[in-house]
Amino acid sequence: QLQLVESGGGLVQPGGSLRLSCAASGSTLDRYAVGWFRQAPGKEREGVSCISSSGDSRNCVDSVKGRFAISRDNAKNTVYLQMNSLKPEDTAVYYCAAAMRLGDTFSSLLRLCTAPGAFDYWGQGTQVTVSS
Repeated sequence: QLQLVESGGGLVQPGGSLRLSCAASGSTLDRYAVGWFRQAPGKEREGVSCISSSGDSRNCVDSVKGRFAISRDNAKNTVYLQMNSLKPEDTAVYYCAAAMRLGDTFSSLLRLCTAPGAFDYWGQGTQVTVSS
């Protein structure tokens, strides 16, 4: 059974950076697509970035393009979300999720980001607060 644990969240000032980690155990991540989602108070969960099993990636929310980058290190069984130039509106609980699937393309990753039901495994979330 795959288990995911997020870390790296915290309080940061606007303009600052954080790197979130999603560490997997119980199985290897190399056959999974992984997504980062976030949920702010009173808002629906939204897909932020997704990465395929082979390492193709895309940001799925216009507001994070050019600021966030998802990456994976299969040797460490970990997926990362580098977040730069953080804004108060990035404040949310961030979750990583995994779906066993191969062959995702740039286009299919966008569809995957909008389908949280496609993910079988979820972490417990890590809080990111952007505030001065």
